[in-house]
Amino acid sequence: MRHRADSVDRPGIRRAKLLAGCLLLALAAGGCQGGGSYQYRWNFFFDSIFRPDHFILSGIYLTVVISVTSQIIGVILGVFGALGKQAKRRAIRWLANFYVWIFRGTPLLVQISLLYFGLSVAKIYGWPDINLFGLTIPGAVQAGIFALGVNEGAYMTEIVRAGIISVDPGQMEAAKSLGMTYGKAMRRIVLPQAARVIIPPLGNEFNNMLKTTSLLVIISVPELYVIFSRKQGNFFAPFEFFLAAAVWYLLLTTIWSVIQAWIERRLGRGVGGEKPPSLRERMFGLGRAVEPSLISGGR
Repeated sequence: MRHRADSVDRPGIRRAKLLAGCLLLALAAGGCQGGGSYQYRWNFFFDSIFRPDHFILSGIYLTVVISVTSQIIGVILGVFGALGKQAKRRAIRWLANFYVWIFRGTPLLVQISLLYFGLSVAKIYGWPDINLFGLTIPGAVQAGIFALGVNEGAYMTEIVRAGIISVDPGQMEAAKSLGMTYGKAMRRIVLPQAARVIIPPLGNEFNNMLKTTSLLVIISVPELYVIFSRKQGNFFAPFEFFLAAAVWYLLLTTIWSVIQAWIERRLGRGVGGEKPPSLRERMFGLGRAVEPSLISGGR
């Protein structure tokens, strides 16, 4: 069975390699062509990668901070949303379903614009700057974190719910027979077991979050993409600067892939079944056919 899956997947891998090779050849041909009107200034690219200035470093730092904070908010909302969708009271279930329906059914860019510009114009909330432990957090950054976190919570709701459902219902019944309340049993018995199922799609969601922060350009949050956009505006070198931005995003997601693989190996200790994919298989899909996750966020 494994042999058949690998043989089916090999033509797709060969096509992907061929496409990647053609793309590299096209880029090389474009870079070597001297007769074009665009003059490549590769020093901008190499300086941005190997000698980044404080603007690029601050953009990377802000991107990571926004991603981590927003993901934490999303996970917390996802846990409450998943519990709400399984609540006995109809009003709580309706509220959880309505939340997921709204934030999964509308574009994130619209949500960011509505939360930042819409609330300010309607005099509902103006997003003033906040001073926290001597650090000033601009209103745009607050709005961006809030919008990304609330949106992520809708997807995490379905991921956490699927993880909870994957646990044998007998676990909850056994916990209750020992005198545990529903909340205590959920915290100590069900959620720890569900975590092993939740972590892979959660890692994929955070990988996506690192890149989704670029949408905060709409409210001028100075994250990584905005920094490179401003640089290319000053020097008009879009190819070099945006290529450097792509490399930085690729580096961030690769680092997270290593961390995610380590977490999955730790959670998989003492558990039978197929071993988690290695970093090479995770990044390039080589070596074996990897089944898609059964509990994705529905993106």
